[in-house]
Amino acid sequence: MLGEYRITGRRASEIAASVECAVGSGALEPGASLPPMRELAVLLGVNPNTVAAAYRTLRERGVIETAGRRGSRVRHRPASTTRGSIGVGAPPGVRDVSAGNPDPALLPPLRDVLAAVAAEYDGRPGLYGEDPLDAEFARLARAALDADGVPAGPVAAASGSLDAIERVLAAHLRPGDAVAVEDPGWGSLLDLVPALGLVPVPVPVDDDGPTAAGVERALAGGARALIVTDRAQNPTGAVLGGARAAELRTVLAGRPRTLLIEDDHGHGIVDQPLHSLAGTTDHWAFVRSTAKAYGPDLRVAVVTGDPLTLDRLAGRQRLGPGWVSRLLQRTVAGLWASGAVDPATVARSYGERRDALVRALAGHGIEAHGRSGMNVWVPVPDETGAVARLLHAGWAVAPGARFRMAAAPGVRITVSALSAGEMPEVAAAVARALAPGPARSYG
Repeated sequence: MLGEYRITGRRASEIAASVECAVGSGALEPGASLPPMRELAVLLGVNPNTVAAAYRTLRERGVIETAGRRGSRVRHRPASTTRGSIGVGAPPGVRDVSAGNPDPALLPPLRDVLAAVAAEYDGRPGLYGEDPLDAEFARLARAALDADGVPAGPVAAASGSLDAIERVLAAHLRPGDAVAVEDPGWGSLLDLVPALGLVPVPVPVDDDGPTAAGVERALAGGARALIVTDRAQNPTGAVLGGARAAELRTVLAGRPRTLLIEDDHGHGIVDQPLHSLAGTTDHWAFVRSTAKAYGPDLRVAVVTGDPLTLDRLAGRQRLGPGWVSRLLQRTVAGLWASGAVDPATVARSYGERRDALVRALAGHGIEAHGRSGMNVWVPVPDETGAVARLLHAGWAVAPGARFRMAAAPGVRITVSALSAGEMPEVAAAVARALAPGPARSYG
């Protein structure tokens, strides 16, 4: 119900803005019913078509949903309420193992490479009209992709993985199209899909990535796109292995019009080989972020794909930001060329911590998952209770609600702020927080 809030506006854009502001401020809560279009039109003194246009805009933005005769209501997780807001803060004295950040000690120093890039820039500053892609960045990026067996294709730069994925989705899909997404999966992506007016379709995930049966079911049900994380899947740490990749290629080969997007944000922090699905369908994009290995604030990702997809991505980018800063591209290229990050060393450091936590939890009879990356996923029977009890015990973990749609409850623990020696203490706290015991599946 609307309660005391009154929707205002004479134009469709004003009506939509009124509802969106109310949702963002909390005046309209998730699940609140909106008036029927004709009723609201009478209240506002406007044509019903105006209200219909406003509601359509709100649906496309992921703010409301319409369920036939049941009318329109605010989504239970509207796009204006990000999954990142789900959780608890870490007050003084509480260790925060929820953020998903890399270990700063494993990030390369930037001073020297930034100084070199600045000196080069002083002699020849970047200007309008130049190639948006730095030549050395493109060369090194393509060489690394070739080494990992990613099919040949043009290269572009984006401002991080999410920016690249958004541009690829917008290049091919329209509001109302369905997108198959991993469940549990990256919370920001689960926010992005409905914010674009697209419909997320959950695909179960196990330690080897999205299940072939789940992908087949989603695509058979009408999903026009599939987004897959190759390694260091967030939040479960899943890795797409050779056998699972072969199964998914078979599924995709039967549906060549599917838009395939691969996220390889784990590049540089994992030691498992890449088993890419790229090239299996007519239109595809492979995204490789530098955030986890080189620093989140660099905001640079490499994108390759089929020529049409990359052409559309670059064309739309020219009409917006124009290009990703060539200063940042040159900085990343300098880090690549210097060998500043040794993936084996980084992967071993995270692996020792993940394995220590998984072993310690197993000692308490608790199931946990974390084959790669910096996170461990722990299925729990009562997510809210587990998070609250762990906070009381001095540990702030990430609630699974940030990452799941239909998947069973769980919590995510980021190991990057911990040492291997602290894992028994963490595991003991988790064991005390779980009652009566963990759920046995997260798919």
